[in-house]
Amino acid sequence: MAPRMAASVLCSLALITFFPFSVALCSPTAVTFSREELLHIRESSAGLFNPVFTHTDSFLEILIGGAAALCGIRKRRQRGKRAGALVKRRQRGLRTALPAIHLGNVRSLANKVDELLLLLNKNSDFRCSSALCFTETWLSEQIPDSALHLPGFQLHRADRNTALSGKSKGGGTCFYINEGWCTDVTVLKKTCSPHLESFFINCRPFYSPREFSSFVLVGVYIPPQACVTEALQQLADQITEVERNHPDSLVITLGDFNRANLKAEIPKYKQHVTCPTRGLNILDHCYTTITDAYHSVSRAALGLSDHCLVYLIPTYRQKLKSAKPIVKTGKRWSDESKLQLQACFDCTDWSVFEAAASDLDELTDTVTSYISFCEDMCVETKTFCTFNNNKPWFTAKLRQLRQDKEEAYRSGDRDRYKQARNKLTKEIKAAKRSFTAKLTDQFSANDSSAVWKGLQTITNYRRPSPRPSDSYHLAEELNDFYSRFERTSPSPSATISITQDLPAIPTSPTPAPSSALTICERDVRQQFQKQKIRKAPGPDGVSPSCLKVCADQLAPIFTRIFNSSLEMCVVPACLKLSTIIPVPKKSPVTGLNDYRPVALTSVVMKSFERLVLNHLKVITEPLLDPLQFAYRANRSGDDAVNMALHYILHHLDSADTYARVLFVDYSSAFNTIVPELLHQKLSQLAVPLPTCQWIISFLTDRRQQVKLGRFTSSTRILNTGAPQGCVLSPLLFSLYTNDCRSGAPSVKLLKFADDTTVIGLIRDGDETAYRGEVERLVLWSSQNHLELNPLKTVEMTVDFRRNPSTPPPLTILNSTVPSTDSHRFLGSTISRDLKWTAHIDSLRKKAQQRLYFLRQLKKFNLPQELLTIFYTAIIQSVLTTSITVWFGSATRHDRNRLQRIIRSAERIIGTSLLPIQDLYRSRARKRAGRIVKDPSHPGHCLFSLLPSGRRFRTLRTKTTRHKDSFFPRAVTLMNT
Repeated sequence: MAPRMAASVLCSLALITFFPFSVALCSPTAVTFSREELLHIRESSAGLFNPVFTHTDSFLEILIGGAAALCGIRKRRQRGKRAGALVKRRQRGLRTALPAIHLGNVRSLANKVDELLLLLNKNSDFRCSSALCFTETWLSEQIPDSALHLPGFQLHRADRNTALSGKSKGGGTCFYINEGWCTDVTVLKKTCSPHLESFFINCRPFYSPREFSSFVLVGVYIPPQACVTEALQQLADQITEVERNHPDSLVITLGDFNRANLKAEIPKYKQHVTCPTRGLNILDHCYTTITDAYHSVSRAALGLSDHCLVYLIPTYRQKLKSAKPIVKTGKRWSDESKLQLQACFDCTDWSVFEAAASDLDELTDTVTSYISFCEDMCVETKTFCTFNNNKPWFTAKLRQLRQDKEEAYRSGDRDRYKQARNKLTKEIKAAKRSFTAKLTDQFSANDSSAVWKGLQTITNYRRPSPRPSDSYHLAEELNDFYSRFERTSPSPSATISITQDLPAIPTSPTPAPSSALTICERDVRQQFQKQKIRKAPGPDGVSPSCLKVCADQLAPIFTRIFNSSLEMCVVPACLKLSTIIPVPKKSPVTGLNDYRPVALTSVVMKSFERLVLNHLKVITEPLLDPLQFAYRANRSGDDAVNMALHYILHHLDSADTYARVLFVDYSSAFNTIVPELLHQKLSQLAVPLPTCQWIISFLTDRRQQVKLGRFTSSTRILNTGAPQGCVLSPLLFSLYTNDCRSGAPSVKLLKFADDTTVIGLIRDGDETAYRGEVERLVLWSSQNHLELNPLKTVEMTVDFRRNPSTPPPLTILNSTVPSTDSHRFLGSTISRDLKWTAHIDSLRKKAQQRLYFLRQLKKFNLPQELLTIFYTAIIQSVLTTSITVWFGSATRHDRNRLQRIIRSAERIIGTSLLPIQDLYRSRARKRAGRIVKDPSHPGHCLFSLLPSGRRFRTLRTKTTRHKDSFFPRAVTLMNT
């Protein structure tokens, strides 16, 4: 009983701060002390404790610990552990995914050796660094390596060359490589010039992730007085050459860059040093091609150096840990299963289904369910697991050899280990050669799909696509959000007012036929045979592979179903079911509007829609707005941008003129189509009445559900909008907005689907027509239930007058339209000065990133033909994106930057490629030739023949910027 009473006293003393008047003690009977008694106990027991513990907190801590010991109470262990990049690096030691590096500008390394030795003895982070990179070492031949020795580190130095740099003192770079991390170090290159000092070493460490064969460390020093442009160009060429020679290696570029920024020359490289390194400036940089590869922490400077020491802590997670293995389920379409499925449908009597069905809905549902059932019975289902870092040449034999190598290492038999290692290396090379030969055979057999899949596997290409979180609650919210435009039919008065305020639309000279469209069996069979087998099946379960394999057997029954649907002007309900797959537009997602609603619909219905689409295009194509550039033959986004620039530049050739460009944004435009209004618009465009009624049936009573992973929302019935993913939706939206046109000659209204652009050509400051057309557009949008988004609608003013005045802002829906200096318009970044530097920078960044994939393919010794095709499709396509729009007005410097990428690709492939100038000329001539042959194109009138009939009339231009635009240059190219 005495120990418990002592413990009670001690606990009371410990808890006096928290319980001022009484304390419950750890005894069977509660003993209570007053505050005065507890203070008296504390004073009287002062001699029992060390006099050092005079502070109240220390006193309480000792008392609590003593009470717990007397009572036999163990201190509860805290759950969890410390987190953070530094803690993880300390736990991994030298086996980190990327090397841990200390970087600094030391300003004379010889004077800092003593301090470095102290750091090695006292600082574990410094001692466990994989590499130390120092610039401005000020070393020379008179200072031997022995004077700079650090225990456990190898020294690799590149001193300044007086003859090459023109300076006798200063400069120099060096690396200390930790022998516990790597001993296989190769010096690749040393460069010294008045503007740049660089040092390249290749390290093959004992441990590295599978995705990196080695690490190329690049030490860089750019003097403060150096020419930054020339230094960066030299460094970029050197890095590109090293990447070409070591495609599997990770290049880590670090050092003192002063005012230079490597991203300006090689945009794919990311800078990881975020802490100030000299005062408030960041002069020491670290670049890699990996996002968030390092976390930088500043440390105290060495000696009297004015640059602090930077500790680069690796935060990269290797691919094997960044993603879990994926379990996939698919169907094995063997020759035997195909023959079995065809035989099953050959023996099917489809007339039994037609006789048993009471209506078209029941017949279609029964037929599609039967087809899905037969497919499941005849085609084998397979399940397999894939790892994100596995390659297709990793066979079972390779895995067994790798296991044998591990067992040999554990056995301690060195000869057995060498034999197993050499055998594994030889087998890996043989497997890669076999895979390369397989790709070549597939290319010879014109199997482009398999070739591209193999190329993506080699290059480890993964398209970035953030996935939404799986949640039933989120699926229901998204289904409600996508159904928010559901409304009742518009009133007759609203329909009449739409056509009163807009210009008249030309109608067909021939009367509209009243008979229903008829589809022949041959067309249905052709549509089934064109199916892409990699597409997913729709909600009815019928896969594209089934339709393609059994096109001859399934075409007759579906032809009868399609013709019955057109005759009755009714679309079967099972073909209108849509499963919405939300696709995030960006990462991270901030709201429901950041999910794009992509509809997964029936594959059978898509084939049906294509047949109706061909019929609808023949009727409506001559009556479409000439300035609608989307979903039309011989039209593209580049044509829309070129026409907009031509209108602006031609207008600005005159004095006292400027242009205002309004980029209008609609919220979920496809989901706001009102079927009743569309019916009236189609009637004005001479679409037959049965076809109009069939389209209304296609858009109404649509069942919709949202699927997020394994969660599926409840079903909603919609009567408004056209799903994004249907074949007919783009053309129906173009027809729905066809009557939205400009009535003023000085205002141009360009449309590319739901991207609407209003161009006001202002003369003498008179903006009446422009503002009037904007008000009419807002009114038209309201009458047609299209929801304008004022937050994303912006305006840009193009004005080259010497003393331009700021025009008064526009107001739309009580919101002031913001003015912008640049805007991304249909894939092209347009600035108010009509220069293309920002657009070309983005193209260079994409092309530079894709050169890495070309280097990966070169490593596999693929034939030049395949490498050239890969370059044309992946890299050249980026360089020539909208090239007819911007190349004529690009500066020579920007053209040379693009040409440098082509030269890099030439060195990788080993063959000559078309220069950027020739690519532009061929594309411009080809584009101009198509415009000349199309009288309905809005730019056709700009190509007028001279009386001789052999040359085109040159366009009159007064300024160089107009002369360098597409149409004047295209006329010149056509004449040459």
